Amino acid sequence: MNLSKDLMAASSTPLVLSVIAEGETYGYEIVKRVAELSNGQLEWTDGMLYPLLHRLEQQQLLSSRWRVAEETKRKRKYYRITEQGQKALQQQQQQWQVITQALRQVWGDRNDYQFV
Repeated sequence: MNLSKDLMAASSTPLVLSVIAEGETYGYEIVKRVAELSNGQLEWTDGMLYPLLHRLEQQQLLSSRWRVAEETKRKRKYYRITEQGQKALQQQQQQWQVITQALRQVWGDRNDYQFV
C-alpha cells in the first residue's frame, strides 16, 4: 500500500512521540519500531525521520544526548520525551481519537471491512 504524503506527515509526530514515550531510543530503533507497529506498511527513511526529530527537539518536545551503545561501541544520539512532549502527545492522542471515531462511524465499524 502506498500511503499519501499528507497522511504520513500528519501521523509522523504522534507516532514518533509515542515510540519515544515507550523509552529512550535512537533513530534506527524508531524506524524499526514504526515498521513493526504498522506490520511493515510504514517504511521511513533517515531523510524523513531526522528532520522531524530535530524539529521536535527545537520545539522542546524531545531532548537528546550522545551515548556509546554497549553492544556496538558506536556513538548514537538517543532521544527521550520531555514533559512538554508528554503534554503534546496527550493532545495528539485526543485529536486522533476524535478523527478515528469519526472515520469508524462514517465507514462503519465492521469486522469484514478491509482496506484495499
